[in-house]
Amino acid sequence: MSKKLTVLVALILVVLLVFACNKPAETPAPTQEPTPTPAPAETASEEEPEEEPQETALTGKIVVVGSTSVSPTIEMLAADFMERVEPGVTIEVQSVGSSAGVKAAGDGTADIGMASRGIKEEEKALGLDEYVLGFDGIAVVAHPSNEVEDLTSEQIQKIFAGEITNWSEVGGKDADIIVVSREEGSGTRGAFEELMDLDEDVLVTDEAVIAEGNGAVKAQVASKEDSIGYLSLSYLDETVKELKVDGVEVSPENIKAGSYKVSRPFLLLTKGEKSEAVAAFYEYFSTDEAKNIIEDQHLILQ
Repeated sequence: MSKKLTVLVALILVVLLVFACNKPAETPAPTQEPTPTPAPAETASEEEPEEEPQETALTGKIVVVGSTSVSPTIEMLAADFMERVEPGVTIEVQSVGSSAGVKAAGDGTADIGMASRGIKEEEKALGLDEYVLGFDGIAVVAHPSNEVEDLTSEQIQKIFAGEITNWSEVGGKDADIIVVSREEGSGTRGAFEELMDLDEDVLVTDEAVIAEGNGAVKAQVASKEDSIGYLSLSYLDETVKELKVDGVEVSPENIKAGSYKVSRPFLLLTKGEKSEAVAAFYEYFSTDEAKNIIEDQHLILQ
């Protein structure tokens, strides 16, 4: 190999060697640490809808005082109301007569008064609110063995006034009539006397047997063969015999039609603002369940 070629090769090698020595070492790419993923921001929990405040169960006591004629119906209504509608409410029913019921409602010793007659003029000053529960018939009753079926209004008036004293005078057997009447202040007696025109001029005979309450009248008539009395429709059963009045039977249909004359309103009486319990009881009266009970007691709804 010529000297020039040798020198050239040697020069090239030197240049390459110098270049190689001066080339910067490749720096490895920095390892990229994984960027921490931010935790997802807590989503504000959806607000739960506010629960509607539950109605507080009604509690309290209702005292109902008055007519022995109205009380059987009220007792049945009260039992249903306490069992199904407002178990927290207690209703106490006292059967003591209409006049006592009017007085109790007026002086506040009762929440509700019961009357089986209209309010008298002198009682209106008490400022009572009247609610008509229904209309009741007053049945004229005799012992089941009595042969008489029908009496006129005039005959009934004269019997109770003591002017007709023997059953033979009205088509029955020869036997003295035993008149059974209610006590003074009774709503049933007041209504009966008014309807039969037994007023200041024609009074119930002093010979009458006085019985306190419909149940007592029924017991007297059922036990005395020649007796006659009068009862609220709801007290009728096979132990007594109801008589026609002016040829018309006592029945809900005839009372509603107006053909049976011996009928009267059943009133509930309150004074001032009603308590929540009393208001709920009154509201219950308009339900189908209450109406069925009222009609089952032979009362006529308005």
